[in-house]
Amino acid sequence: MRMGRQTGLAQARTEGAALDVSHLPSFGFSHRSLMWWGTLGLMAIEGTVFALAVGVYFYLRSFASRWPMENQPPALLWGTVNTLLMLASLWAGHFAKRAAEALDLQGVRLGLLLSSAFALAILGVRVLEFGTLNCRWDGSAYGSIVWMLMGLHTLHLITDAYDTLVLTALMHTGHLEGRRYVDVSENALYWYFVVWSWVPLYAVVYGVPRLG
Repeated sequence: MRMGRQTGLAQARTEGAALDVSHLPSFGFSHRSLMWWGTLGLMAIEGTVFALAVGVYFYLRSFASRWPMENQPPALLWGTVNTLLMLASLWAGHFAKRAAEALDLQGVRLGLLLSSAFALAILGVRVLEFGTLNCRWDGSAYGSIVWMLMGLHTLHLITDAYDTLVLTALMHTGHLEGRRYVDVSENALYWYFVVWSWVPLYAVVYGVPRLG
């Protein structure tokens, strides 16, 4: 009886030791992070929204005898400049992401500063873009869907620019935890989505009206 009790206590201690996870890291990158999975889910949902909006664009175009319904398609200058800025900003995001995953604080700070500068410049040029669309949002079905596509993407730009600025401030002044590096990494991942989702939107907004 006594032997059985001792055996049970020893077994309980062994099981307790097996369940001790205090030595495990409190954060992880990529698929080891819940934030990574959440970001992927968010990108899937928002990518679907973009696809539906583009579908509406082509649906409306199929009923129009003239496209665009206004006299001229959007001017190319600022849209093209912004596209080039977005593609260039991928380097800054990648730099910040690699530094975060290496727990390189100075690299993260530099990468976030560069990313913030790019984000603000892109938003500034986006304001100029809206002024050269050559249509009003309430002028026709064409104008409405073009402004909707631009508005949706601009909302994503604003959201990620805000996140980047907040992270920049935190990494320079706040209490640093390992999870902050994860936030920087996932913020860069989301920026990749914002930039690459613009490429087909650029083709739709600026290219399709020039096809006749």
